[in-house]
Amino acid sequence: MNVHDPFQNDVEIQWCPGCPNFGILTALKRAFVDLQLEPHQVCLVSGIGQAAKLPHYLRCNFFNGLHGRAIPVALGIHAANPTLTTVVTTGEGDCYGEGGNHLLHAFRRNPNMTVVVHNNEIYALTKGQGSPTTPVGEVRSLQVHGVEMTPLNMPAVAVLHDGAFVARGFAADPDHLKDLLVEAVRCPGLSLVEVIQPCITWGPHPVSWYKERLRPVPTDHDPTNREAALRLLLGQDGRFVTGVIYRGTERPLFGHRFRSAVGNEPLGRLGFPENDVVRSLLDKFRAH
Repeated sequence: MNVHDPFQNDVEIQWCPGCPNFGILTALKRAFVDLQLEPHQVCLVSGIGQAAKLPHYLRCNFFNGLHGRAIPVALGIHAANPTLTTVVTTGEGDCYGEGGNHLLHAFRRNPNMTVVVHNNEIYALTKGQGSPTTPVGEVRSLQVHGVEMTPLNMPAVAVLHDGAFVARGFAADPDHLKDLLVEAVRCPGLSLVEVIQPCITWGPHPVSWYKERLRPVPTDHDPTNREAALRLLLGQDGRFVTGVIYRGTERPLFGHRFRSAVGNEPLGRLGFPENDVVRSLLDKFRAH
């Protein structure tokens, strides 16, 4: 273990040399250090894809789920042990496509965890097909005449459903991204951090193309104003806005009713409930 970087491990990284995913990895490690977390206090959860490989490259707890199924696994981990800092690292194909339904219902449940979405607007692991965020008209490996479907704007969906924290960063600016991740983890409730992550192998645009189009959230933007946040995201070139876009209203956290009785003790330490407790619950079900 590197004493200066407790999250560093020796696993060989399988991303392309120069991939912007390295910036996300750096930002996440720095965020955990700034949060004064130890490896045993963190659990990373992922599905399938290039973004889903990230947990392999940090020294901490992690779980690789099925394609698109990272969020329900993370919910289970969070419910079983809320003392862990649970972070989902996923791609837009994995999370907005295969697992889009899980993310939608996670906004409703409002678990205290962070979802980091690497958005490169393609399926990079399978060589460049159009993804749920590919703009209309752009040519991809299978969409040779250009993508015809309207892209998803999941940050706007998160704002619409009063997500606790909605932000967007840029993989080539790990310092700014680190600050966003620190805020996201600290915010109670479900935080969504979308990261613009150009693919240097299958993507149609170089990193410089994105840098020229990025624009920070205006200094006078009020992130507690839902209408203002939606205007930012739905406006012209809204997909290039970076920074803290929305801070939702305080809502009950997922599991609050159960946790109000047992606290944050991991389920494994609580033991099985007494027979009369189980019997009482069954009687209530039978009564309905």
